[in-house]
Amino acid sequence: MSLAHLLQLASPTLPVGAYSYSQGLEAAIEAGTVKDAESAQAWIGDVLELSLARMEVQVLRALIGDMSAASRQDLNDVFVATRESAELRAETLQMGQALARLLRELGVEVSVESPAYPTAYALAVRHWNIEPRAALVAYLWSWLENQVMAAVKSVPLGQTAGQKMLLQLGERLAAVADLEIPEQDWSNFAPGLAYLSARHETQYSRLFRS
Repeated sequence: MSLAHLLQLASPTLPVGAYSYSQGLEAAIEAGTVKDAESAQAWIGDVLELSLARMEVQVLRALIGDMSAASRQDLNDVFVATRESAELRAETLQMGQALARLLRELGVEVSVESPAYPTAYALAVRHWNIEPRAALVAYLWSWLENQVMAAVKSVPLGQTAGQKMLLQLGERLAAVADLEIPEQDWSNFAPGLAYLSARHETQYSRLFRS
């Protein structure tokens, strides 16, 4: 059943509101940085490898591993503190708390206060005994699928262009999931993403919450 549980966690039907966030992509489109399929793929690929891979994936791997409840709470709070803009911080907390509410309804103990999304996801992975590497790849796939669909809606792009992007960027996920960085070298330094996310907070016309 662990595979079924993993597919459930990675499903776009998971009621956490992921579809309502673009993580700065919509602001990049407004700024003209992203304007077609090529630039959308470059943007998403850069965020994947220069932001998620160096911080979020590292935090998620640690949260899935064995650690005390206090350490898990501390790491959750550190991750929330790394969110550069008010939007990105609100996003991970809103999605995390939505998933935490669902998990409690499904009989999964949530022992972290104000869980970020990776924390709640990790608690589900541990409870359902999902293989950690598969859980990381699925987490990345869910993120990638949401980013590509945001690009399809906002650039806009055709469905075929979106599927080509998923195919090409999806080939990078295994390497990102396997990347292990010492904790002292974890980094969320992505100034372009932070800047555009902050600009999105006051963008006049928008489809997404971040």
